[in-house]
Amino acid sequence: MDDVDIRELTTVSEFRDAYPVLSQLRDHLSVEGYLDRLETMREEGYRLFALYEDSQIVAVVGGTRNHNFYSGPHLFVYDLVTDENRRSEGFGGELLKFVDEWAREESCDHVALESGLWRDRAHEFYEDHGYEKFCYSFRKELD
Repeated sequence: MDDVDIRELTTVSEFRDAYPVLSQLRDHLSVEGYLDRLETMREEGYRLFALYEDSQIVAVVGGTRNHNFYSGPHLFVYDLVTDENRRSEGFGGELLKFVDEWAREESCDHVALESGLWRDRAHEFYEDHGYEKFCYSFRKELD
């Protein structure tokens, strides 16, 4: 990992640059759908960061600071993905260190995230970085 830098993305150009990596996790979204959702999410407090190596986006992470009855103040990570051609090189771990710092800056008690049941490698990755399985998440599609 040479010349690594993590920066918040704030412009449409930067968001477009992040799409090829983020779409590896959110492959159901076209670039237009991604930009539309991102606009609404940012209005609701979502922040997106990219890890750059030699001016190229290698990994991205996005989330929001939340506060609720059962968790108090926490940072919720909605998206974390490293380019599939660059995995297992330590970039994801660097992003998780960054997330910890971000959460502390936001006076959060902890970091939370969800990972699909089928994502066994991701679960192992998170557990290797100190995360523990905490609960099941449920959802119901509406007609």
